[in-house]
Amino acid sequence: MSQPRYHATPPEAVTEIVRESVFVDDYTFHIDRPADSDKLLGHPWVRSAYAADEYVPYWAQLWPSARMLAKVVVREKWEAYPQPVRVLEVGCGLGLAGLAGLARGLRVTFSDVDETALKFAADNARLNGFEDFRTVPIDFRCPPDDAKYPVVIGSDLMYEERLVDPLVGLLRAVLAPGGVCLITDPDRTPARVFRWKLAEAGYDVTPELVRAGEPGGGRTKGTLYRIRATAS
Repeated sequence: MSQPRYHATPPEAVTEIVRESVFVDDYTFHIDRPADSDKLLGHPWVRSAYAADEYVPYWAQLWPSARMLAKVVVREKWEAYPQPVRVLEVGCGLGLAGLAGLARGLRVTFSDVDETALKFAADNARLNGFEDFRTVPIDFRCPPDDAKYPVVIGSDLMYEERLVDPLVGLLRAVLAPGGVCLITDPDRTPARVFRWKLAEAGYDVTPELVRAGEPGGGRTKGTLYRIRATAS
């Protein structure tokens, strides 16, 4: 098996940090993020990381799908799940959806391939008053085989078709039998392939329309994929 390839966006690439307040129903989350993600993408390290591993630090932006997922997590009927609810957020980025889970009393593990993203997610959790959480680096291509989670969440994970098969493999590795995965997507083309691949792999997939508000009053629509693993 190949070894995981983690990344760590260098601190000097993040020249300025801004704090944004994100409103999700009755909750307000404060998110520290790089002020200019486009400027970060122009950093020499980013060009080198892409040349070596096709890696781009998209974690630095607060994407519409993350807002969609936070809304889903806030509204989910977690009391119907076996308690306590253990959740793995995949590709957590700035950690918004994981924060929503912490606000609902879930036991959240943030994961990302970029260690700097994990630091931002952890710092944002503490900024919002949470201390009881975990972080773990995960590379889709080499999923861990020593942990299963009854709930896995993620947003905008299959932005390129090359990520579809690794993501299905990751779910195979980390989603517990009988577990539930909640993934939001802004209706990118690879998401259709993802749904087909999941069906081939024996998962039950239910799509649901979701929307998220944006700063300035705009709204973005997308799809929530509610994925259920067959109990065994």
